[in-house]
Amino acid sequence: MEFHRFFFYSSIILSMSVFLFPIMANSMGINYGQIADNLPSPEDVVPIVKSIGATKVKLYDADPKVLKAFANTGVEFIVGLGNEYLDKMRDPAKAQAWVKQNVQSRLPATKITCIFVGNEVLTFNDTSLSNSLLPAMQSVHTALVNLGLDKQVTVTTAHSLSILETSYPPSSGAFREDLVDCLSETLSFHQKTGSPFLINAYPFFAYKGNPKQVPLDFVLFQPNQGVIDPATNLHYDNMLYAQIDAVYNALASLGYKKLPVHISETGWPSKGDEDEVGATPDNAKKYNGNLIKLMSKKTGTPMRPNSDLNIYVFALFNENMKPGPTSERNYGLFKPDGTPAYSLGISSTSNVAGSNTTTGGTNGKPLSPVPTPPSTPTSSSTGYLSISAATQERYEFVGTVLLASLILTKMLLW
Repeated sequence: MEFHRFFFYSSIILSMSVFLFPIMANSMGINYGQIADNLPSPEDVVPIVKSIGATKVKLYDADPKVLKAFANTGVEFIVGLGNEYLDKMRDPAKAQAWVKQNVQSRLPATKITCIFVGNEVLTFNDTSLSNSLLPAMQSVHTALVNLGLDKQVTVTTAHSLSILETSYPPSSGAFREDLVDCLSETLSFHQKTGSPFLINAYPFFAYKGNPKQVPLDFVLFQPNQGVIDPATNLHYDNMLYAQIDAVYNALASLGYKKLPVHISETGWPSKGDEDEVGATPDNAKKYNGNLIKLMSKKTGTPMRPNSDLNIYVFALFNENMKPGPTSERNYGLFKPDGTPAYSLGISSTSNVAGSNTTTGGTNGKPLSPVPTPPSTPTSSSTGYLSISAATQERYEFVGTVLLASLILTKMLLW
C-alpha cells in the first residue's frame, strides 16, 4: 500500500473512532456489498471494518480478493451463492467444485463460517428458483461433509420478511400459507444441519408505506410508550424486535421453536427520492446508532431476552451502481472514499428504546395498531439488487389490509 493512501485511511479511522462507535457490540455484523465502481480496495476495507468493531461480514458472493484481504484477521465471513447459481448447484459435483475453490481454499486463514444459498428466493414467485433452492442447499452441505468442513461451515438461505402472512401482534406471527410446504422442508434442513434461519427486516419500509400511522420513534428505537402484545403481555418499544419475535412465533407454529434466527439485513437509508418518506441522514443516524447500541447490551427481544441478537447491518458502503430508487444507493455507513456517511453519535448515556422491553403491563401504554408490513429493499441476482416490483406491491397490500382489519376489529393494543 502506498504511504499516502495508508496515511489517508489511517487518519479517517482515527477520527471515526472518536465519535462514531465509542461502544460496540461484540457480535456486530456488517453487509459488504460491492455494486459500485468507486469503492476502496479490499485491503483498505479491513481497517474500516475493524474501526466500527464489526466481527462478522456478510458477502453476497465469495470474492477472492476480499477473502484474501481478510485472511488472519479473525473476522468471520458469510459468503453467498447468488440466485443465478441455484440451478447449477443442484449438481453435487458442481457444488463440490465451488466449495473447494471458494471456501476450502480460503480456510483456515479466512474464517468462513457460513454459506447462504440464494437471497429472498421464495418471494420472487419464480417456481424454477424455489424448486432449486433446497436441492442446491443440500448439494452444498453434502460437499462440505465430503470435504470434512461441515462442522465449521453451515449452509442456509436468506429470506425477506414478506414470507410472513401476519407479523403483528408478534404472538400471531405466521408464514404465508402458499409457502408453508416449501418452508417446512427448508426448516427441517436447518434443524438437521444446525444452521440458522436468516431474515432480512427493514422497519424503514413500514414507515415509508404508512408514515401517518407508524410512529417514527417506534421504528427508530427512540424513547416511546410502545405497545403491548395482548396475547403475551410483552411490551415492545421498537418495530424490529416485534418483527423478530413474529418470526420466532411463525417458526414455533411449525414446530421449530428452538431454531436460531439471525437478522441478515437491516438498515436505514440516508437519502431517498421525494416519495421515500423518512430517508434522511438524521433518521439513518438514529436507526443504526441506536441499533448498534442495543446490540452492545447483549440482550435479546422481549420473547427471547436471553438470546443474543445476531444482526448484520446493511450496509458498509453506499453503492452507486445499484438500480432502483435513490435509497438503494444510500444505505451505507460509509461513503466510497471511506469517510462516514453521517455521524452515528452514539453515547453510552443516551436513551434508546429496547433497553427495557421484556415485560408488559405498566411498562407500556397501549396504542393504536402499529402496522409492521414485511419487506426489504434488496433482492438478489448478482448477489442482491433492488426489491422486485411484485414484492414491493405485496408489501404495501399486506400493510394496508392488516391495518384495516385491526382497526375494524378494534384490536387497539396491536
